[in-house]
Amino acid sequence: MTIPEKEKIIIDAVILWVDGTEEKHKNKILPYVENKESVHERRFRTRYDQVDEIKFTIDSIIKFAPFVRKIHIITDDQKPNFLKNKDTIEDYAKVNIIDHKVVFDNYQNYLPTFNCRSIETCMHRIPELSEHFIYFNDDFFLINPTKSTDFFRNEMPVLRGKWLKFDENIFYKKFRKIKFGHKSAQQKAARLIGLNKYYNFKHTPHPLRKSTFESYFKSNPEVFLENISYKFRNSNQFTPQGLANHIEIKNNTCTLKKDLQLMYYRSFKKPLFWYIFKFKNVPNDILFLGLQSLDKCPPKILKFLLNWLKKRTFKD
Repeated sequence: MTIPEKEKIIIDAVILWVDGTEEKHKNKILPYVENKESVHERRFRTRYDQVDEIKFTIDSIIKFAPFVRKIHIITDDQKPNFLKNKDTIEDYAKVNIIDHKVVFDNYQNYLPTFNCRSIETCMHRIPELSEHFIYFNDDFFLINPTKSTDFFRNEMPVLRGKWLKFDENIFYKKFRKIKFGHKSAQQKAARLIGLNKYYNFKHTPHPLRKSTFESYFKSNPEVFLENISYKFRNSNQFTPQGLANHIEIKNNTCTLKKDLQLMYYRSFKKPLFWYIFKFKNVPNDILFLGLQSLDKCPPKILKFLLNWLKKRTFKD
């Protein structure tokens, strides 16, 4: 574990988390779904089901980003199992559980929500959140020591990604069926800011500034209200971190970095030995690991990956 350096700025971490396997959550979601059977389909479940990987997200931040002051977990009246263990309370003194009702204060009529984009739109409203914070999905992990300057330089965010054209400006995509996914939501954010292309960021942690959200939504309250109004993901929504990124780019208040320093997996269709080989010697300059939809991972591969994360993030 690296010795924490003296930091010039305070940095928090924010994570959205849900345990979709909990019966209480399943019952809460049912009244808002037209096709009740769809809640059992894998495509639906993968947005909410989890395999306790958030423990390793948090362990990785504590070990590899010791400069982080607080780790805020936004949940819906839930708590990760490992934080219920009284014997480990001191180990997780940095962790702060924030309920949806807190970040939706004065807007609780939009609750319950089952939509990460709606919640992300409110994450800057965490009480006493630091001006500079890093947003993690619960399937993001740090896997090597990091410094504050990997996320912020001269108090401005370091944005990892690359410039891409809007889909309608790419000839062959004009004839494809429109997909309303992550890229589409990023493009929508860029259009809101008046750009004619978009900065495509991948599954790495997102350095953000609270004041960027506050300033924009104060001037554009209708945009805020529209984006939090959907209980499930909707094609009309933009991704809030994409909005913040494009504002920073337009204002020239960020550093752009092409090197993602990322290992990323989401299909888990390779044989086990392939993953053993890939994870055997991870280069020191790879800082981030993304393991998307681990709930779909075959049991033997899942066991290997979770054991690898356990060893990697173990506190020395």
